[in-house]
Amino acid sequence: MQRQTLHEVQPATLNWTGNHLVDWVNGGRVLFPIDGDDHLLIRYYHAFSFDGAISSSDGVYSFLYKKLGTKGLLLKNGEILREINRSYYHAHVYEYPAAFAKLKDGRNILIHCPNDFNRLEFEEVETGVLLTNTSDRKPGHFFHSRLEVSPDQKTLLSKGWVWHPYDFVEVFDIEECIKNPKALDKSRIKPETCAEISTASFINNELVLIGAPNETEPFDDEFPDELQNGQIGIWNIVTNTVSDIITPECAIGGNLIAIDDTFAWELYEYPKIINYKTGKVVDEIKEISSGKQVSSIVFSTQKIPLIAFNQITKQVAIANEDTIEILGK
Repeated sequence: MQRQTLHEVQPATLNWTGNHLVDWVNGGRVLFPIDGDDHLLIRYYHAFSFDGAISSSDGVYSFLYKKLGTKGLLLKNGEILREINRSYYHAHVYEYPAAFAKLKDGRNILIHCPNDFNRLEFEEVETGVLLTNTSDRKPGHFFHSRLEVSPDQKTLLSKGWVWHPYDFVEVFDIEECIKNPKALDKSRIKPETCAEISTASFINNELVLIGAPNETEPFDDEFPDELQNGQIGIWNIVTNTVSDIITPECAIGGNLIAIDDTFAWELYEYPKIINYKTGKVVDEIKEISSGKQVSSIVFSTQKIPLIAFNQITKQVAIANEDTIEILGK
């Protein structure tokens, strides 16, 4: 595992904008790579307790948000475009749902839940127009969270939860939802499992790596061939089948992130690289704390380090106290 450690740095947010690791709250400070200068992308700091940040694929737009709050701030080239909000309902216990996507015509959209916890909207970033806000929508009772978009920008993955509560996943065809906003009200498919899905990550445009936590109660023990607690598998979102189910050598948390078609980051307690085809841990650094998050429901972010994944280089950045660890395969 490749490792670079940045010392004496305390970021408020971590976000990969291209290959630059940026703290957008603190003046858009470029934390990595280090070129000898304290490089700032903007000239001011944001005096609010934002602790989450994402950027559009072209790096033009950024979104700052309070993970366990209702407030967000949309930026264009570091300048404020407008404020964004989400429903107050249980906002203090689960992560803010937000992701950027780029439509076929080149427009950037922000996907979030501005009105209700269960109602996803596609907002045109430049204009603020809600492209999916129609009066005939009737969304289900899924709490959307930890949104992720496929590499080809065609599929939306929501890693949220429903009442008991238990964690699960939903997927949506972005272009279909633009044409028919009611398609955002219910996931077009769901994986057949015997356990909660606490973590998921796109391997490619058709395959999603999913994982079930070790400690929760199973749904049903009558189907031993389906995904069980403490197992991982590959969900094909075209055929809606789950295959390659195995029990890995490590516990499964809430941050299992595919690197390629064989390896993944597993970040429960400390960073590990696992072979998700065999379940073997191929590398690990136990002295780096990466938290014990197992769900989008966290109640408090105090003991959860800032974590950012670079979709291009597959590096992971983990911030603890006054250090940032940059890890690569």
